[in-house]
Amino acid sequence: MKIIIPNRVAPLIEQRILSLYPDMQIVITDDEGMPQGDASDATIFMRWWTSVEGFRLTLSMAPNVKWVYTPSAGIDHLDLDMMRERGITLTNAAGAHAIPIAEFVMMFVLTHAKRASVLMNYAREDYEATEQTKLDELDGKTMAIIGLGSIGQETAKRAKAFGMRVVGSRRRPQPTKYVDEVVSDDEWQKLLPDADVIVIAAPLTDITRGMVDASAFAKMKPTAYIVNVARGQVINTEDLIAALSEKRIAGAGLDVVPEEPLPANHPLWDAPNVWITPHISYSSPKTRGRMMDLFITNLERYMHGQKLQNIVNFDEGY
Repeated sequence: MKIIIPNRVAPLIEQRILSLYPDMQIVITDDEGMPQGDASDATIFMRWWTSVEGFRLTLSMAPNVKWVYTPSAGIDHLDLDMMRERGITLTNAAGAHAIPIAEFVMMFVLTHAKRASVLMNYAREDYEATEQTKLDELDGKTMAIIGLGSIGQETAKRAKAFGMRVVGSRRRPQPTKYVDEVVSDDEWQKLLPDADVIVIAAPLTDITRGMVDASAFAKMKPTAYIVNVARGQVINTEDLIAALSEKRIAGAGLDVVPEEPLPANHPLWDAPNVWITPHISYSSPKTRGRMMDLFITNLERYMHGQKLQNIVNFDEGY
């Protein structure tokens, strides 16, 4: 059997594969996705961070691939139609990034509540002004999590530790640990009027694209703070800028934006009370290890003819 792996990840995974399956053949791709060897009979493709064009190039050189693994949770940046047409099974790394992203959410929320950036500047420039700064606390506040997947659930766990009431939405509403109230995906706006913090953790699909729009912002408190760690396109950016500029919400923490990197002249940079980070919330020394472990676990399942974990539903988009 033959596996395709990218050159950037080969030093981390090649020996693990061979220690389990010494006879496994491995073909390595370059940065552009071109296999450095015969990939025509490869059946497994471990994708890494390549462009859509590179992804298509690899698959075009490997007509017999049956299973593709992507280290990301989101799959909106892949050619799903190509895989669907070829009958390829796609698995993702859902869960591998959940802990650092959930911690990042709480960083946004705490920085807003405690006005950390303001206080740091005051401490250097005007120490006495810190006494006039109004801080808040999370205890007793309500967090609404839109998308109770692995990231949403890890966020709920941490919010609960701060004494917050947690509500959320998911495709199949069912009792969820650390969540006080769960509604279905199509009822998520019902959670907004009482929410002090809104966390967007839903995958980008045809249904969720642009769903956080003016109608959603109109339901939020003027003191509400929104955090997006999903995809920038889930929020209607023009409506977000308007809501911030007109003080219909208190602020936003965005680790994802509609275009990455965001152009220097984009109006989102100048919106009031917005904090933008460079899609880095997943980063942790442990994240890559979890990605590798997921692949190895599924490789063993694949070799034993067992059902793979984290199979993506092409119709649902996650």
